[in-house]
Amino acid sequence: MKIKTFYQQLLSHFSVILLTVLVLSLLLTHYLENVVYKQKTDELTTYGQAILTDLRQSNHNSETILKSYGHVLDARSIQYSLFNERSSIVYSTGLKTALIELNQEEWNALQNGQSVTVRQELKRFDEAVTFVLLPYFERQQFIGGILLTSPITGSRAIISQMNHYVLYTTCAGVLLALLLSGLLSVLHVRRIQRLRKAAAAVSGGDYTVRVPSSEFDEIGELSNDFNEMTEKLETSMKEIDSLENRRRQFMADVSHELRTPLTTIRGIIEGLREQMISAEEQDKALQLAQDESKRLIRLVNENLDYEKIRANQIQLNKQTLPLKELLEMTADQLEFAANERQNTLIVDVSDPLSVSADYDRLMQILINITKNSIQFCENGVITLRGDETTAETVIQIEDTGIGMDPEEIEQIWDRFYKAIMSRTSTPYGEFGLGLSIVKQLVILHGGTIEVQSEKGQGTKFTIRLPK
Repeated sequence: MKIKTFYQQLLSHFSVILLTVLVLSLLLTHYLENVVYKQKTDELTTYGQAILTDLRQSNHNSETILKSYGHVLDARSIQYSLFNERSSIVYSTGLKTALIELNQEEWNALQNGQSVTVRQELKRFDEAVTFVLLPYFERQQFIGGILLTSPITGSRAIISQMNHYVLYTTCAGVLLALLLSGLLSVLHVRRIQRLRKAAAAVSGGDYTVRVPSSEFDEIGELSNDFNEMTEKLETSMKEIDSLENRRRQFMADVSHELRTPLTTIRGIIEGLREQMISAEEQDKALQLAQDESKRLIRLVNENLDYEKIRANQIQLNKQTLPLKELLEMTADQLEFAANERQNTLIVDVSDPLSVSADYDRLMQILINITKNSIQFCENGVITLRGDETTAETVIQIEDTGIGMDPEEIEQIWDRFYKAIMSRTSTPYGEFGLGLSIVKQLVILHGGTIEVQSEKGQGTKFTIRLPK
């Protein structure tokens, strides 16, 4: 059976508050009843002690004292009787019998000098009364006692009136509890419904939804967690969308880049086969086919390298290498490409400086970054520097090229990213995998890489490798 959360909350809140009010009402009623009876017995005890004290102090006026107290107490609906050690009544303002009916326990208490108090007595007297028995001693000898009685109807009337007040208070408390529990239930249910609607929106693909949150209770904390979750999902979806867009661009680039060299190679092979290429042009055609096949291999290798690095399938063979020699080799390999764009390569490193790295992978890092600098620099200077600190070897590759905006700096490490997205087979490279591979290889070496750049002011890559 399905029970709505509203009714569950309402029932739980109302039950707790109602139970609390009822328990407090019962305790208050019991307490007030005890107070009323205690006040009555204390009053009877006080009057009884006063009568006995006056009787001890009087010599021949005991009758007068008893009568005077009788008038006073009669106005307060209190009767009293004086009796001797044989329970015979000596003087009484109310009892018509000649003897006081006391049980053995009560007699023993009186003879031991103890008072006896009974809240309600229904059998031994003509009406239901509260009574007090006080012992009467003279010269330390028990000679009787005094019995004071008061009808319980007066006490009951007071208790009944107080119970009415308690009942009215209880009813008011129950109504207030119902109202309060209803308000609390509505509040909690609304908060839960907001979370439910937000969760439904997220399941429908809307990751921008947020719910009001607080630190007040668990629902508020749940709302905080929900908002954090949606923020992360929104960020992830943006990244996924961006990656998907780059993947589509990558696939378009792959189709174009692979189609072009394959078409060229196919055309050359068919030309040679059909003897459509003259003997003078054959060497040039074969060189073109060789260049295009190398280009295909390079493109395939870039993708394979990236996937191997991501899958942790690259094993580094670290060794101590002379950094100046590595930078000079990089400059020598790329000198022709730099000259084509009228760039100058400068190596600035001291002779004894060394670096702990895998030779092949470090050369791959240096060539990728330097090629990147050459591609985005024309009629400029590209400087390869080496330095060290106590714990690190520092490599810097700086150019005076076109530079980058801060937004571009954040994206250059992303797979498929190209600084110029409109390009395919342009001087700026092919698939945008080079810097992604560079970063992964630096991380595999336990190092860090950072970029400083300003639009129109050039770019500086700084690599830090632990010694």
